[in-house]
Amino acid sequence: MRFLHTMLRVGDLQRSIDFYTQVLKMRLLRQSTNEQYRYTLAFLGYDDESTGTVLELTYNWDTSSYDMGTAFGHLAIGCDDIYATCDELSRAGANICRAPGPVKGGSSIIAFVEDPDGYKIELIERK
Repeated sequence: MRFLHTMLRVGDLQRSIDFYTQVLKMRLLRQSTNEQYRYTLAFLGYDDESTGTVLELTYNWDTSSYDMGTAFGHLAIGCDDIYATCDELSRAGANICRAPGPVKGGSSIIAFVEDPDGYKIELIERK
Protein backbone atom coordinates (compact mmCIF):
# COMPACT_ATOMS: atom_id res chain seq x y z
CA MET A 1 0.00 0.00 0.00
CA ARG A 2 0.98 3.63 -0.49
CA PHE A 3 -0.42 6.90 0.84
CA LEU A 4 -1.89 8.63 -2.26
CA HIS A 5 -3.35 12.02 -1.32
CA THR A 6 -4.94 14.27 1.27
CA MET A 7 -8.11 16.18 0.34
CA LEU A 8 -9.06 19.67 1.50
CA ARG A 9 -12.34 21.41 0.66
CA VAL A 10 -11.75 24.98 -0.51
CA GLY A 11 -14.02 28.00 -1.01
CA ASP A 12 -12.23 29.53 -4.01
CA LEU A 13 -10.36 27.02 -6.18
CA GLN A 14 -8.20 29.45 -8.14
CA ARG A 15 -7.16 31.33 -4.99
CA SER A 16 -6.09 28.03 -3.43
CA ILE A 17 -4.30 26.81 -6.57
CA ASP A 18 -2.44 30.14 -6.69
CA PHE A 19 -1.40 29.78 -3.04
CA TYR A 20 -0.14 26.22 -3.36
CA THR A 21 1.61 26.78 -6.71
CA GLN A 22 2.93 30.33 -6.36
CA VAL A 23 3.60 30.50 -2.62
CA LEU A 24 4.38 26.88 -1.67
CA LYS A 25 5.83 26.07 -5.12
CA MET A 26 3.79 22.91 -5.76
CA ARG A 27 2.86 21.95 -9.31
CA LEU A 28 -0.73 21.63 -10.55
CA LEU A 29 -0.70 18.01 -11.70
CA ARG A 30 -4.25 17.65 -13.00
CA GLN A 31 -7.73 19.09 -12.71
CA SER A 32 -11.17 17.63 -13.42
CA THR A 33 -14.71 18.97 -13.37
CA ASN A 34 -17.96 17.13 -12.67
CA GLU A 35 -20.83 19.19 -14.08
CA GLN A 36 -23.57 16.83 -12.84
CA TYR A 37 -22.49 16.94 -9.18
CA ARG A 38 -21.13 20.51 -9.39
CA TYR A 39 -17.55 20.15 -8.18
CA THR A 40 -14.01 20.56 -9.44
CA LEU A 41 -10.92 18.71 -8.24
CA ALA A 42 -7.33 19.90 -8.50
CA PHE A 43 -4.36 17.70 -7.63
CA LEU A 44 -1.09 19.40 -6.63
CA GLY A 45 2.26 18.19 -5.42
CA TYR A 46 6.01 18.35 -5.48
CA ASP A 47 6.29 14.97 -7.22
CA ASP A 48 4.13 13.15 -9.73
CA GLU A 49 1.23 11.14 -8.35
CA SER A 50 2.98 7.93 -9.39
CA THR A 51 5.86 8.58 -6.97
CA GLY A 52 4.65 10.98 -4.27
CA THR A 53 1.76 11.86 -2.04
CA VAL A 54 -0.26 14.79 -3.39
CA LEU A 55 -2.85 17.30 -2.24
CA GLU A 56 -6.38 17.15 -3.64
CA LEU A 57 -8.33 20.41 -3.50
CA THR A 58 -12.08 19.94 -3.80
CA TYR A 59 -14.20 22.89 -4.81
CA ASN A 60 -17.95 22.34 -4.39
CA TRP A 61 -19.47 25.02 -6.63
CA ASP A 62 -22.23 26.02 -4.23
CA THR A 63 -20.07 26.32 -1.10
CA SER A 64 -17.77 29.28 -0.43
CA SER A 65 -16.55 28.38 3.06
CA TYR A 66 -16.44 25.53 5.57
CA ASP A 67 -16.41 25.13 9.34
CA MET A 68 -12.97 23.90 10.30
CA GLY A 69 -14.07 21.82 13.25
CA THR A 70 -11.72 20.60 15.92
CA ALA A 71 -10.54 17.26 14.53
CA PHE A 72 -8.25 18.37 11.68
CA GLY A 73 -4.76 19.37 12.73
CA HIS A 74 -2.46 20.36 9.88
CA LEU A 75 -0.49 19.33 6.82
CA ALA A 76 3.30 19.07 7.17
CA ILE A 77 6.00 20.00 4.67
CA GLY A 78 9.74 19.58 5.16
CA CYS A 79 12.18 22.32 4.18
CA ASP A 80 15.95 22.81 4.30
CA ASP A 81 16.20 26.28 5.89
CA ILE A 82 13.03 27.18 7.76
CA TYR A 83 14.04 30.79 8.41
CA ALA A 84 14.76 31.49 4.73
CA THR A 85 11.61 29.59 3.73
CA CYS A 86 9.44 31.68 6.08
CA ASP A 87 11.06 34.90 4.82
CA GLU A 88 10.30 33.86 1.22
CA LEU A 89 6.73 32.82 2.05
CA SER A 90 6.12 36.06 3.92
CA ARG A 91 7.37 38.12 0.97
CA ALA A 92 4.96 36.13 -1.24
CA GLY A 93 2.07 37.22 1.00
CA ALA A 94 1.66 34.10 3.15
CA ASN A 95 0.43 34.37 6.72
CA ILE A 96 3.13 32.90 8.98
CA CYS A 97 0.94 32.20 12.01
CA ARG A 98 3.75 30.68 14.11
CA ALA A 99 7.27 32.01 13.63
CA PRO A 100 10.13 29.53 13.25
CA GLY A 101 11.50 28.11 16.47
CA PRO A 102 11.89 24.92 18.47
CA VAL A 103 8.83 22.77 19.04
CA LYS A 104 7.69 22.80 22.67
CA GLY A 105 9.43 20.00 24.55
CA GLY A 106 11.64 19.05 21.61
CA SER A 107 14.49 20.09 19.37
CA SER A 108 12.84 20.16 15.94
CA ILE A 109 12.57 23.63 14.38
CA ILE A 110 9.06 24.29 13.09
CA ALA A 111 6.81 27.08 11.87
CA PHE A 112 3.21 27.31 10.71
CA VAL A 113 1.73 29.00 7.67
CA GLU A 114 -1.98 29.37 6.95
CA ASP A 115 -3.55 28.80 3.52
CA PRO A 116 -6.35 31.06 2.16
CA ASP A 117 -9.06 28.86 3.70
CA GLY A 118 -7.42 28.82 7.13
CA TYR A 119 -5.83 25.37 6.94
CA LYS A 120 -2.60 25.17 8.92
CA ILE A 121 0.56 23.91 7.27
CA GLU A 122 3.47 22.97 9.51
CA LEU A 123 6.93 23.59 8.12
CA ILE A 124 9.60 21.31 9.59
CA GLU A 125 13.29 22.01 9.11
CA ARG A 126 14.95 18.87 7.70
CA LYS A 127 18.73 19.28 7.89
